Amino acid sequence: MTDSVKKSLGSRLSTTANYLLLGFLSLLALYPFWYVLVSAFSSSRAITAGEVSLWPVEFNIEAFVRLFEDGQLPAAMWNTIVVTAIGTLLNMILTILAAYPLSRKRLAGRGPLLMFIIFTMLFVAGVIPNFILVKMLGLIDTYWSLWLPAMISTYNMFVMKTFMEGLPEEIEESAAMDGASDWRILIQIMIPLCKPIMAALSLFYAVGWWNSYFHVLLYITKSDMQTLTLKLYQMILQVDQSLLSNLSGSEGVTQVVLTPEGIKAAAIVIAVTPILLLYPFLQKHFVKGVLIGSVKG
Repeated sequence: MTDSVKKSLGSRLSTTANYLLLGFLSLLALYPFWYVLVSAFSSSRAITAGEVSLWPVEFNIEAFVRLFEDGQLPAAMWNTIVVTAIGTLLNMILTILAAYPLSRKRLAGRGPLLMFIIFTMLFVAGVIPNFILVKMLGLIDTYWSLWLPAMISTYNMFVMKTFMEGLPEEIEESAAMDGASDWRILIQIMIPLCKPIMAALSLFYAVGWWNSYFHVLLYITKSDMQTLTLKLYQMILQVDQSLLSNLSGSEGVTQVVLTPEGIKAAAIVIAVTPILLLYPFLQKHFVKGVLIGSVKG
């Protein structure tokens, strides 16, 4: 009886220690995000003086007002929503259309096709050939210059394929015996069963499109078509230049109202908040889809 009590006590102490350790590590991981958030709502003086730590100091929204005052940010956010929504939809359609036939062993030439697809993961053309191709196709200053080169992710396609291979073959065979075509099997049977992995991959694709910056910088030159990340970067540069101008001016003439750190913090909050609001609705399917799609097969 004593050994049982000691074992129970030791187990509880071990569990408590694990929870404390995991809680401490979680706080360490979350603190940078919290620091950015409180910095976004703190004054420039407090940020420059290093007074910001756990709570906003001299609470204000000057940085957010500066970012929204010229009216360009709402348009850039709308552009980002359009790019993200259509880009994610195209990604998922092509990912499903590629993964389903490749997951079926009855597909003729399945082995060579898989080897060819794997080859594209090992060797890529590079930035300059891609830019020349996009320019020759006349896609500069169109969103197709973003969507077309990134229409599908080979890695995500293989994750979807692995998930589909883990589904019971009897379901498909039963539907085929009842006269269902491949399209009907895909739309009415396979897609509903693949909701967890579809939610996970949709989130992966959406985050990638929402944070896209480099390709927008390369292919989109019109100001009214630029997305959120590029527009925020340009605004941060304007603040940097304004700060340098103020520092190089006469002493006591110009007072710096905002610092680049405050603008950067507000920009991060604006860019990250939509994805953070979306994630809780997909969390259940996201975790299940990632685990199953990565382990099976």
